[in-house]
Formats: sequence, structure tokens, C-alpha cells
Amino acid sequence: MILHPLNTGNFKLDGGAMFGVVPKTIWQKTNPSDSNNMCDWAMRSLLIENGKQLILVDTGIGDKQSEKFFSHYHLSGTDSLIGNLNRLGFAPEDITDVFLTHLHFDHCGGAIQWNKDRSGFEPVFKNANYWSTENHWKWATEPNQREKASFLTENILPIQESGQLKFVQRTGDFSTNIFENFDVLFVDGHTESMMIPHIHYKGKTLVFMADLLPSVGHIPLPYVMGYDTRPLITMEEKGSFLSKAATDQFVLFFEHDAVNECCTLQHTEKGVRLHETFHFSDLF
Repeated sequence: MILHPLNTGNFKLDGGAMFGVVPKTIWQKTNPSDSNNMCDWAMRSLLIENGKQLILVDTGIGDKQSEKFFSHYHLSGTDSLIGNLNRLGFAPEDITDVFLTHLHFDHCGGAIQWNKDRSGFEPVFKNANYWSTENHWKWATEPNQREKASFLTENILPIQESGQLKFVQRTGDFSTNIFENFDVLFVDGHTESMMIPHIHYKGKTLVFMADLLPSVGHIPLPYVMGYDTRPLITMEEKGSFLSKAATDQFVLFFEHDAVNECCTLQHTEKGVRLHETFHFSDLF
């Protein structure tokens, strides 16, 4: 197995929304904002070569929405999903599986593109299975008012229309052997049935954090996003996960931390806290 982090570009979100009830005087120490209170965030995907499949975990924001839409998020950087795939010697047609942790636009937008005459939309990865869960699919296609702006029909419905949609079966909070050396934790605080991949790699467990833990700055338990639909459940899920991650020395891979790609945790008198930060390439 070989893992490749893929940067798909950076964007900005309001710092207050990203840290919920935590005051700016505290969160700005780890996540400084600009004059408009906007903080920088990454959109990282992960490519997995396992000899049988070429699996892409999340796809970034994509490029098909309007200029007005993108103006709200201040996209920056020269990285792109397809550009970095090409750099590794792969084409979109090589991807066998697209694993979507959840269907918010910054996680799945890069999975769908305009067709050639811009009369409709089509999958970017024409030979791939697209993986979600039945619970989350229903949640995303029949959205509540709180999340409606994050679930864009042009990102979601073309997956089903293509016939490429597959569902991971959820029978509890943890499922094993989704793919080889690839297990999944299901969490419901941020959104219904978000999937957190646990990848067993070179003797370690690498966890793709999605929106359970957006950044190093979110490690303290009360630091929960205002975007979370069930913040008290997030705190329970996050507390259980952080304790296990510190005990078992998981390597946390951040999708959204603009500075820190990976970290490990440790138990302290104040609870679970940061141990070390590092780039993926420094460890693997």
C-alpha cells in the first residue's frame, strides 16, 4: 500500500463559525484571522494505492460553481486535485473508488464536473464507485434548513444518476474491512453518518479526520464548530476518539488544517492535548 496526500487548494471560512462558542481571543492564537475574521483552511484529499484499487478520499471543492459562489470562500493556491493526480502519474480514469466522508460541498465538489457542452453534470471519475451511506445520502438529499447551503444538488444527484453510487453498510459505529486495511468510524455530531477512515499503514493507524477535528486548534473538547448540527454529540464522539487516539498513538491526518498536515496526541492532566505535529512525508 502507498498513500499520497493531495492538496486541492485553500479557502477561507469565518473563524467564529469554525470555533463556535470559543472566543476569538482564544482561537486566534492557533488560527489567526484576517481583518474580516476569515481564517485559512486547507482542502486535502488522500490517494490510496493498494495494488487492487486506487482509492480517493474526498475531492475538495471543485470548480463548477459560479464566480459569485466562490467569492464567498476566497480560494487560493495553485494546487488542484487533477493536477496533483497527474503529477503522480495518474489520470481520473484510473480511480476505482471515490470515498466521500460526507457530502458538504468542500468535501465532494471535485467529484462532479460540467459535461462538454455545459448542459449538465457528470462524474469526474468515470470508472469509479462513489461511496456514501444510505443514512447520509437521505440526509443530504432531503436537507434541513441549517445545512441546506452546504448540500448542493449539482454535487450530489449526478452521482446517483450516473449509476456509480454505492453505499457503505452501517451496522454500528465502527465498520471494518471496507477496503483492505481500511476501517471506518461513523460519527453523527457534525452531520448524519459522517465517515472517518482509519487506514492501517506501515505499522501505524492513520486517521483521516474530515470534520470531526478540522485542525490542531480544535483539539480541546469544547472547541466545536458552529457548523455542527449536534454539537453535544460531537463533544461525546470527539472525547471518545481523542482518548483512544492518544492511547493507541494514532496519526491524525488533517483535511482542513492549513499549517499542520498530521499530528499525534497525548494524555495530560488537562485532558488529551497535542503531542507532535509533522508533515506526512516526515513520518512515512
